[in-house]
Amino acid sequence: MKKIAILGSTGSIGTQTLDIIEQNPDLFTAAVLTCGTNVTLLGQQIAKHKPPLAVVSNEDDAVEMGKKYPQTEFLYGKEGLVVAAAKTDCDMVLNSLIGMMGLIPTYYAIKAGKDIALANKETLVAGGEVIMDAVKEMNVRLLPVDSEHSAVFQALQGNDDQEINRIILTASGGPFRGFTREQLSKVTLSQALNHPNWKMGNKITIDSATMMNKGLEVIEARWLFDVPPEKIEVVIHPQSIIHSMVEYTDHSILAQLGVPDMRIPISYALTYPERIKNEINGVDFYKMGSLTFEKPDLDTFKCLSFAYEASKAGGSYPVVLNAANEVLVQQFLEGRIRFLDIQNTIEKVLQMHEPVNQLDLDTILEIDQNIRGELEV
Repeated sequence: MKKIAILGSTGSIGTQTLDIIEQNPDLFTAAVLTCGTNVTLLGQQIAKHKPPLAVVSNEDDAVEMGKKYPQTEFLYGKEGLVVAAAKTDCDMVLNSLIGMMGLIPTYYAIKAGKDIALANKETLVAGGEVIMDAVKEMNVRLLPVDSEHSAVFQALQGNDDQEINRIILTASGGPFRGFTREQLSKVTLSQALNHPNWKMGNKITIDSATMMNKGLEVIEARWLFDVPPEKIEVVIHPQSIIHSMVEYTDHSILAQLGVPDMRIPISYALTYPERIKNEINGVDFYKMGSLTFEKPDLDTFKCLSFAYEASKAGGSYPVVLNAANEVLVQQFLEGRIRFLDIQNTIEKVLQMHEPVNQLDLDTILEIDQNIRGELEV
């Protein structure tokens, strides 16, 4: 019985993880559930899964939830997340928190010797070197949950000692594939939130529309698989059937295919190196038709090129890229800026940044807060 702490249990990844746990009660149990402010859904999850510990954002909610569910201990805030990740009786921490919030609990969970199932890109985008050093020091598993990184991870199995030519990350192209910059200047929030293939949270859906999501995945892959950004290529694949590929030095390419359903990579992270059955329909090649591929338009979707540049420059640039993007996406969701303002402002912030090359956790957090302070005015 594997005890799972789910950070972000009310989000898309968290709810699907609980579906897997519910379907496999002999394999998993939910040891910890956490959420921000969606305490109604959290309450339903607690009633069903009865975790010993839950964490919410604020103290008032923690007090009220404690009265409703006395069998569960309630904590709150960032400190509560650290306790949930590092100081509870669990075998694995699944981190599906949104944004930079995921970095600190991941770090302390690793230092506590916990295996990590990672669905929070920002942890490695901002803290890649610090996190991977901790993984090596503590000899824990850091297993990717993102479909693209899970695909690469699976394509690498059995080939640990083989040199690779490149990692090929596929991208759907989002809702605005083929748009010109002029067309992008007129898009609405509802259009940006209408992803053609995946059902995701608002932040990651906007990142997909700007293609920053793929840029963050490039930086994440650089750390997960210890390859330079020059060996990571992005290919537009609108059908989202091939989730990513690895090309070896003999030009043989291994690809992982599957329907666009996050329960596949989630379950693999939970059970690695084993696999379990699920109730998902597989790929029907006869109904699927053609698989197509295109080059990404880096001149129109500049966020992807910014991510490559930040990854190559290293140091504090990925921290700045991530912080600026988080703030600007939230401003777009609130209707305060237009769609193209996201990439235009990120470009200015990166150009003005004075880089810091020696990073530890405190320095990363300080740079992150400074960038947010500059933009949240």
